[in-house]
Amino acid sequence: MPAVDHYKNIPELPDKITVKKKKPRLMAVVDSDNCTGCQVCIPFCPVDCIEQAPKKQFNLPLPPVQIRVHECIGCQICSRVCHKLTWDAIRMVPIEEFEQQYNVKITDSTKPS
Repeated sequence: MPAVDHYKNIPELPDKITVKKKKPRLMAVVDSDNCTGCQVCIPFCPVDCIEQAPKKQFNLPLPPVQIRVHECIGCQICSRVCHKLTWDAIRMVPIEEFEQQYNVKITDSTKPS
């Protein structure tokens, strides 16, 4: 039986942190009830837009992570890493659905308008 490479879908860490250049088609959304706060996704983000939520917001020793949505490029790397290595707590949502559900407008800018 051949060995199975469980990490083949996990990309390498980015060499250089870049910034968002255009509005993404998808947005990463963290299920805070399912996120353990392990932070495995953080080093894989090519734009460094994932951070630990404030401890006082959740009153937990390890609060979940949160996405700075105006910086997210929708690359799906965090979602794939979370799915393969941890608890599958990050899902990708089409940008139109995200904007409607969360009542926020995402633009090409990294600053909220």
